[in-house]
Amino acid sequence: MHRTAEQDIHGPLPGGLATAIRETAGDIATLLNTASDTAVPVPDSEWTLGEAAAHLALANELMADLAAGHERPYGDGTPQSLAAANAQSLAAFGQRGARPLASMITEQADVFLDAVERAAGDESTAGPAPVTPLGPMDRHVLASYLLTHMLGHGYDLARALGRPHMIDRHRVGLCMPFMLSVMPRVVDTAALTDPAVRYAIRLRGGAAFGVSLGDGAVHVSPTPPERPECTILIEPVTFLLIALGRRSPWRAIGRGQVLAWGRKPWLAPRFPTLFTAP
Repeated sequence: MHRTAEQDIHGPLPGGLATAIRETAGDIATLLNTASDTAVPVPDSEWTLGEAAAHLALANELMADLAAGHERPYGDGTPQSLAAANAQSLAAFGQRGARPLASMITEQADVFLDAVERAAGDESTAGPAPVTPLGPMDRHVLASYLLTHMLGHGYDLARALGRPHMIDRHRVGLCMPFMLSVMPRVVDTAALTDPAVRYAIRLRGGAAFGVSLGDGAVHVSPTPPERPECTILIEPVTFLLIALGRRSPWRAIGRGQVLAWGRKPWLAPRFPTLFTAP
């Protein structure tokens, strides 16, 4: 079932999220349909274009099953277990053709949105929050997860093909429910060397949130703390690319895409090291 942007305003997902999912899947399919060789390498990855596209198609199918209430165990949330699950799923799925994978990516995005709409329309069948590879999430956060995942790998595909990527400020904003939810789950505990630090993170022209370190854990709040030790202002697309491990924070700082101030501004470069991209 295909819905228009106007219909999405009144749908189960807020803020144009359904439209962003559908359009991002379409942008990725358009990229793939221009590919003449899926054996080309993806920069900074062990995968080829075909393998990355196959992973994305399988992941969209996984997300659609989770949204429909099906159990789909897939690792335990650690980078090592997710890498192993990815390798296993790719080994069992032989499709590497650009056009078939493009079709599967868009089709499974639509299946996901249909499942979310059915769950919203019948609370009796919605069941508990889906258990994802990164823990339980309600369907709004799961949709944000799907969008984030597609944007990360869509960026990889665009780099492999030498084409513009599809990440923009609006889509980054729609990724934030997932990002705020998952940050405590992807903490690198070995990096928590400061006893207590409060960060205010502000996306230029967008969201702002707080991250506090204490008692060997990270606590995330949807609003910045009143007296942070370090405030970081960062361009939204840069934020997402750094968070997904696609861009060096030092490169972003050198280009003026990250600014910091407060009583301890020198803590800004340390912030990305607190997390391990899944």
